[in-house]
Amino acid sequence: MAEKKSDIGSKKLVSLVPESWASWLTNCPNIKVEELLDSNLQWVGRENDSLMKVSTPELGLFLLLVELQLRYHRKMPLRVRAYTALAGEKYELPVYPVLINILPHVKDPQIPSCYESEFNEIRALQEYRVINLWEVDVNLVFEQNIRSLLPFVPILKGGGEEQVVRRALRELRADEELSQLESLLSFFSTFVLELPVVQQIMRWDMAVLRESPLAQELFREGRVDGQLELVLRQLTRRVGTLDESLVQRVRGLSSEELEGLAEALLDFSDVSDLQGWLANLTA
Repeated sequence: MAEKKSDIGSKKLVSLVPESWASWLTNCPNIKVEELLDSNLQWVGRENDSLMKVSTPELGLFLLLVELQLRYHRKMPLRVRAYTALAGEKYELPVYPVLINILPHVKDPQIPSCYESEFNEIRALQEYRVINLWEVDVNLVFEQNIRSLLPFVPILKGGGEEQVVRRALRELRADEELSQLESLLSFFSTFVLELPVVQQIMRWDMAVLRESPLAQELFREGRVDGQLELVLRQLTRRVGTLDESLVQRVRGLSSEELEGLAEALLDFSDVSDLQGWLANLTA
């Protein structure tokens, strides 16, 4: 029997602990998830969209729209506006949109919480909630039992210590459903811990990550400022500071070549290993 591919896309993340996500995103502790809805609304549906029908005694029925992004993109306000309108039209319910940014933008730290435009005296406005994970205190995850954030612990505020990551790992493994998110926790751990440490405490598996819709989306959207910078950072840790010529050669690699380098560098001991690997690409 063929092995089932790992699915750790955002839809899967939400479906595993929907009440945890809904309560945290809306600040409504008594919220109830009525239904996980189809988020494929014409041209805007994709892996990192999640849509839930939820309710509270105070607000009644409404839609919770979740957009999960590696880094903020300037087109996101327009996208949230369009998706909010389409979801509201399809299900005829109020929509509470939330944009979650996983990592800070390397160039523009200003992240708007609304779409606003004006043309020929016609004004359009769409507000939405913005959550930047790097600003979320990791202690809240454990104190308030926000299980939905356990895979993201390493990149939360104060979450980059080995003992904190180990605690998140223990809690993931203690939950039968959430344990499948260990590979995602491993992925984010490489942003803050040395790769040998990650390999020692977790079941690190690049093959699983390549099959993950969320990881694929992270790599696609972070081609230059995400995947590339991660590889350069890990190279520096493994072989020391790189001269500018080597940095530029790495920057010129394709996405597939970067993934190959990310695996190969685990066996590098000095800069000659990197030079040899790069030479083999053109041999």
